[in-house]
Amino acid sequence: MNRQHYLTLADAALTRAAALAREAESAAKGDARHKAEPFAAVSAAWSDIARSHAAIAQAMTDDDTISEA
Repeated sequence: MNRQHYLTLADAALTRAAALAREAESAAKGDARHKAEPFAAVSAAWSDIARSHAAIAQAMTDDDTISEA
């Protein structure tokens, strides 16, 4: 995997985190308040994943590759 691949993974994870955060916000405002905390927790996990992928990409040069095991 190259730098661009990790940036793409980070973008996808961030998009997922944002969608889950919106679900948490909607749940907190509506009748499903019990669902807000789990949605927020999963959103935070996806945010961590996005940060991890972005950090890997930042540490790589444009021509670096990491082989998949």
